[in-house]
Amino acid sequence: MQAIMETLFDIVYLCTVITMGILMIRRAKGHKPTLLFGVMAVTLGCGDAFHLIPRAFALCTDGLANHAAALGVGKLVTSITMTVFYILLYHVWQLRYNKKSAGLTAAVYLLAAVRAALCLFPQNDWLSAEAPLSWGIWRNLPFAAMGVVIIVLFFREARAANDRPFRFMWLAITLSFAFYIPVVLWADAVPLVGMLMIPKTCAYVWVVFMGWQASKEPR
Repeated sequence: MQAIMETLFDIVYLCTVITMGILMIRRAKGHKPTLLFGVMAVTLGCGDAFHLIPRAFALCTDGLANHAAALGVGKLVTSITMTVFYILLYHVWQLRYNKKSAGLTAAVYLLAAVRAALCLFPQNDWLSAEAPLSWGIWRNLPFAAMGVVIIVLFFREARAANDRPFRFMWLAITLSFAFYIPVVLWADAVPLVGMLMIPKTCAYVWVVFMGWQASKEPR
């Protein structure tokens, strides 16, 4: 039952975000925030597919333990694409609110570079079913810092601009991290905690949906 329900959920999720992304790219017609949001959505869906498709295959065949390498590679790809996702979201913030800050941009890119570098260290042991928890924490520290920066930026500017489409962007990102962090820390010890990835995924769909709503605004 888990295999069927989880696979169906993943199919709906991937098809939804990738389709919305493609439609936003087509709808952009030179409008950079819409174009970036579309690229964000496609990046999110395609990146997650590297992990979710092998996971669905494993669940529906001979189990997760027999596909540790494929799942690990998928997690690595997803980790990198999620980092790109937040870089693009930062640039959406810049364009939507006409903000420019060389220092802030440098900080975001530095955090992204540190995150990506930490993901590439062999100590992550991505191909093993027993990947070390310590490296899961280390590589997610700069990622969480990026998230905090984006949350604060959207919270401030959306309120100041009375930006209705993005008024809950900060909340969706906050929820995504609130559901993700326990998975990083405790999912290996308590597998049921892994269920939090479902509301975490729903939070990302919400982020994409807000971009979709904004893309329909008159220009």
